[in-house]
Amino acid sequence: MKMGSSVSSSVVAYGIAIIAISTSTIHGLESKRYASLARSNMAFAVPPSRRQQQVHSSSFSPSSLCMSAEVVPPGTTSNVKTSDDDGKTWWKEYKFKDADFFEKVRQEFPILSIKVGGDGSNDGAEEEESMKELIYLDSAATSHKPLYVTDALTSYYNKINSNVHRGAHSLSRLATSKYEKARDSIAKFVNAYSRNEIVFTSGATESLNLVASSYARSKLTKGDEIIITEMEHHSNIVPWQIVAQQTGATLKYVPLNVETGEFDIETLDSLLTSNTKIVSFQHVSNVLGTINPVSDIVTLVRSKASPDCKIVLDACQSVPHMPVNVQELGVDFLAASGHKMCGPTGIGFLWAHENTLNDMPPYMGGGEMIDDVEMEKSTYAPSPARFEAGTPAIAQSIGLGAAVDYLMNIGMDRIHAYEKELAYYLRRRLCEVDGVKVLGPNEDVPTAALVSFVCDYVHASDLSTFLDMEGVAVRAGHHCCQPLHKAVGHSHSARASLYIYNNKEDIDKFIEHLQDTLSFFGSLEGDNDGDGSDEEFVPFI
Repeated sequence: MKMGSSVSSSVVAYGIAIIAISTSTIHGLESKRYASLARSNMAFAVPPSRRQQQVHSSSFSPSSLCMSAEVVPPGTTSNVKTSDDDGKTWWKEYKFKDADFFEKVRQEFPILSIKVGGDGSNDGAEEEESMKELIYLDSAATSHKPLYVTDALTSYYNKINSNVHRGAHSLSRLATSKYEKARDSIAKFVNAYSRNEIVFTSGATESLNLVASSYARSKLTKGDEIIITEMEHHSNIVPWQIVAQQTGATLKYVPLNVETGEFDIETLDSLLTSNTKIVSFQHVSNVLGTINPVSDIVTLVRSKASPDCKIVLDACQSVPHMPVNVQELGVDFLAASGHKMCGPTGIGFLWAHENTLNDMPPYMGGGEMIDDVEMEKSTYAPSPARFEAGTPAIAQSIGLGAAVDYLMNIGMDRIHAYEKELAYYLRRRLCEVDGVKVLGPNEDVPTAALVSFVCDYVHASDLSTFLDMEGVAVRAGHHCCQPLHKAVGHSHSARASLYIYNNKEDIDKFIEHLQDTLSFFGSLEGDNDGDGSDEEFVPFI
């Protein structure tokens, strides 16, 4: 087997790991066959309309989404010297405008200084030598936590651990104060009208299920309509399917515009009727990085849907990365997860207007959520207690409050500006890698700092495994967005996602290791003289 000279020594050393790679890569080395398999899985019902049929019949061309070397970040001026004739080395002199400040931010995340990859088979120096510096590019799945947040968690458990709302003693009063202060911080963070509009949940999944189960199930009847989109996370699809089955409501969806990777507002226009009672969609796609035009969508829904239609916004991928103001957005519900915004796992929040929340039945019954309990009947507390039955996630809530304070101290405008540069640099560099197809909007459309992509020769899961050998952490799979992946003709993709602690060096090292890995798998493709048929496949076991 010939190995390209550009392949790093560590990748060569791990060549034996080829015996463990999935059959999806071995069978998928013939790219045309892989594409054929993907297309065969694209059966997905489309609401009848000429526009939607046109969208689904269009061939998705990831190469058309790649940026040329001359593109500059939307809304910014170029700070890149492109003196080279071929433009291939522009990135060497690229400078992030706020890099020095965010390099200091990076120091507040101890996990980023660790090394990963040792398998425990070697002792001492040999084991240390086999490990790699962590390059974490998976923040869309979960973010790391700064010391400010972990210190808040430790302080709660070490100094004021107690149940809230249930005692007159000092610890209980202190714990209650910290818990409710976190609610105040979140209310300020999203500019809620009242602290009573913030309901603590286990995360965005529970928030969306709460809306579907409590509000929608009690309000919808046969003939009512729910509209979602094809780019949604499963947590914003499955609850609405369940509610539609339970109530007899009709569930519609807006197909992805596969030509642009953007929200198809023309199709939404065609789907809206006076019977539309729920419209639910992502603010930012967790696969494509698309930033959906919330204002335009809200205006259209208000003009054509039922007067009492509720708009639900999944803000998991926007709240951590950009200013989000619920008073300006004009939506009715907003869901977010704490663990994606420097907070602990197992905590998130739902925002809604206080009168809407008080008009909804409880989601769960138990302690805390009641007003008065008799053997025959019970009455319920107003929001937010109505939806926080039982002992809450006290430490996690305090940790989320600390995370929100931490982000506000940095400034969401500053974070968003820095991440726009990260997004531009990552997407542009990826688009220049041979054998990589980037999924997402066209180059002139601003996106979040995450990019999903597919590669020649190698399945996303195997790519992720080999990158991990170099210390690079990316996500592989369908990212809880199977309908979206079917729409673009790929069952899986790899995803690199960035946050405030990432820098230019992270991206450059990622690209270097990606190129080495693709060179390695490309050499396997070059050594394959067969036609890629199953009959010629011999497993390495």
